[in-house]
Order: sequence, then structure tokens, then C-alpha cells
Amino acid sequence: PRTPAGMGDVPEPCPQAPLAVLSKVELRVSCKHLLDRDTLNKSDPCVLLLMQSQGPEVIKSNLNPVFAKIFTVDYYFEEVQKLRFEVYDSHGQAGVGTHDDDFLGGTECTVGQIVAQKRVTKPLFLKYGKFAGKSTITVSTEPTLGVTDLFSKSDPFLEIYRIDDDRSEQLVYRTEVVKNNLSPIWEPFKVSLNSLCSCEEKRKLRGVVWDYDSRGKHDFIGEFFTTFEEMQKAMGENKVQWDCMNPKYKIKKRNYKNSGVVVLLDLKIHRVYSFLDYIMGGCQIHFTVAIDFTASNGDPRNSCSLHYINPYQPNEYLKALVAVGEICQDYDSDKKFSALGFGARIPPKYEVSHDFAINFNPDNDECEGIQGVVESYQSCLPKIQLYGPTNVAPIISKVARVAADEERTKEASQYFILLILTDGVVTDMADTREAIVRASYLPMSIIIVGVGNADFTDMQILDGDDGVLRSPKGEPVLRDIVQFVPFREFKNVS
Repeated sequence: PRTPAGMGDVPEPCPQAPLAVLSKVELRVSCKHLLDRDTLNKSDPCVLLLMQSQGPEVIKSNLNPVFAKIFTVDYYFEEVQKLRFEVYDSHGQAGVGTHDDDFLGGTECTVGQIVAQKRVTKPLFLKYGKFAGKSTITVSTEPTLGVTDLFSKSDPFLEIYRIDDDRSEQLVYRTEVVKNNLSPIWEPFKVSLNSLCSCEEKRKLRGVVWDYDSRGKHDFIGEFFTTFEEMQKAMGENKVQWDCMNPKYKIKKRNYKNSGVVVLLDLKIHRVYSFLDYIMGGCQIHFTVAIDFTASNGDPRNSCSLHYINPYQPNEYLKALVAVGEICQDYDSDKKFSALGFGARIPPKYEVSHDFAINFNPDNDECEGIQGVVESYQSCLPKIQLYGPTNVAPIISKVARVAADEERTKEASQYFILLILTDGVVTDMADTREAIVRASYLPMSIIIVGVGNADFTDMQILDGDDGVLRSPKGEPVLRDIVQFVPFREFKNVS
């Protein structure tokens, strides 16, 4: 598929309905330079993700811990999902984070930031906004292999690391411990190819087998090196096995063969392309807002107008713009947003335009951030004459032309979201239907927000939830790319 699944085909939610989960996101956490709260030895850090009650993992005596525990969170594209991480020096009594444990610092970020940047490093703060020394926390994510071995009566577990280009190692997976077993069989597990080897089949991987020790001083049994390319030989009836080597024994013992054998019994590849795969593959969301400046909105100088600028609270146009824009801005690295207007007479000749830049720069309609769009909107209002009719096909076609240029690159590096804010039913319905059918073949989605109290029944046709939207000639849309929302039903929800 060329376009992220689910961008346009999410059914319109009612205010009470739970949002549909797009994906689950796996978060991995590590810390550096933690404060040392113990007098005799180093802190025993553990990390808590406050939105979840999953039992934390305590790492003994380590100020630079890499936690194997993976936090899984439900990912909703349409919400600002705040996360709070807190790190404690665990004293092992009651639950972690109780008054017995020392607070080493906390930080906040959003799921959107982690997903868009793939790896977020932030300083840890103590109470009252004080830095916790040089302490940092790193949260990374990848979009969402059965193994056995042969050892003495140990309590073995296996770790798999990928070796990055700078020769650093990233822990990909740590199996469970199998107690007191000569030939343990670890549970099958799933790992994304991106997480395992950054989707490079020849990237070197290191497997390490340990004998578990409850005090955290695990005994090294042996290691082996492989690649995903080699692992794939285990597909079907074959098995792949590696000698698990301890380099010290190899030097000391003349007849040393190995410290056991690790066998990959089976491997299955399951290909899934989710919205997250696109975002984490570097796909940027390009956000365009189109604002209805037709006369039916009322004179902006009058307090009854939908475009009235109230110094004490934003009007509905601004509220809707900020609500959608704040979600999209996490996924746009340059934070520049195109802002257009339609249905007004504009300077210098005061001719009607249905696709003008609200900053009045025809060569560059982009504004700096959501705040830039808000400022351009406020300064544009006194300069224009509200007019009509409510034609939206020109703007849909304008964004579609840019999306078509992007599609020709075959890169899937940009996805276009057009937010149309309007106070009434569109006048050019036939042209709009035709434009939407054409756009449904392109990497774009359209959100239409109905502002004010008009009867928006006819607008539901464009949404396509009550049946497939068709062009005037009867051609159906390729994807359902339109979401229509009456703002009055949602202005009091998060």
C-alpha cells in the first residue's frame, strides 16, 4: 500500500465511544548518570511508567541501567498522549515508588514525540523542576524466534543484541530464565525486524547466554554471532545451530569445543505495514488548513460572527484548528503548515478567491507552527471582504497536485492532511465529489470540521460512512479519505 492504512477509513466516533487503537507501541528505557543515593553501594534503579501498573524491573547496583522490561502502550494518533517516567532507587520492600524508595528523577513526553523521533533522550528532573545532576533517560521504540541450548545444571537465559554501525550494542530481547535445566526450551517470542537488525539482513547480531543469579551477578556461559540472513535458514523443516563459545575457555583448554549449542528451532516472518511503520520509516505529515471566509459567517467585527476575535477566548475556528494541528505537529519536522482561505474578496483587486494564502504570499503559503497560522488568520481578517460561494474543490485539487508530485517519487516520505473548516454546506458538491475521488488515489486525507450551528446533513455524504462516496459519473473512491465532524458535538471533549 502506498498510503498509511487507517488514515481515512476510521469510522466517525461518537463522543462517548472509545477511540480505535491504531497500534501498540513498545517502549524501551535506559538511563545514564543516575544519582547515587546509597551510601555503601550504587543505587538499584527501577523505572515506572505512571500510566501503567505493570510490575517494574529492578536492576541491581547500576547507575547506567538498560532495562529489559518493555512497556507496551496503546497508540492513538488522534490524542496527545502524555507519558510520565519516574526512576527510583528500589529498596525492595513494598511496591516501587513508595516512601521507602529514593526518587532519582522523572520526565514527561508524548507518545507522538517518541514515535516520530524513534529515540528521545531527556534530562531527569527532581521536584520543583530541579535537574537531577547529569541524569538522563532515553526512551526508544521500534514499530511492532524459538531457541534452545545445551548446558550444565544452570538457570540459563539468552540475550540477543544488535551491533550498530558505531559498534555499540542494543539489547533486542532477553528471554525468560529456565530453572535448573540441561536442555532448556525458551518460549517463542516476537521481535520486529527493525528492532532486530534495522531491516538489514547482514547486520551482525550477538547472542549471549547467562546463568541467572538472583543478586544480579549473572555468570557468563558463552556467546555466538549470527545475522538475520543466517537465521532464515530455520524456516520450514530446518534447524540452525551455533556453538556457544566462552573465549577464556578457548584459550585455556586445548580440547575445548564449546559451552553448549544454541538451536533455532523455527522462524516465521510476518509482514505488517501499519501507520506506525510509515511514521517510523521517516514519513512526514504535511498539514494544510483551509478556512471558510464566506459571508454566512457574519461580519468579523460583530461579536455574533463565527470569525469574531474575542480577546478572552478563541473562536470555534481557532479551537478546531489548534485541536487538530497540535496532533499533527509532532509528525512534521519543519513545523511549517500551509494555511489557505476560500470564499473571500482579497486585496489588491478584491476579486473572489477560493484558494488564497492567508499570509498573502502566493509563492509560500506556509506559516511557522500552529501559532504562525493563528497569527496569519488574525491579521488577515481585517484585510479581506467575506463573500461566497462555499467552493472547496479548488483547495482539494491544489493539495492533490502536491500529493501527486510526492506519489511520483515512490518514496512514501510525505503524507498530506487537509483540514477544511467551514460554517456551511459546500456549494460545488459535484466538483468536490470528483476532486475527492481523484484524491483517494493519492497519499492524502481530508478532515472537514463543520463550525457553528448549520444543518450539516448533506456534508455526511462526503464522509462516505453511510455508503461509498462516488463521483458524479458514478466512480467510487479508492479509499475512504474524508472524515466529517460537526464541531459542536466535540467542543467539550478532550
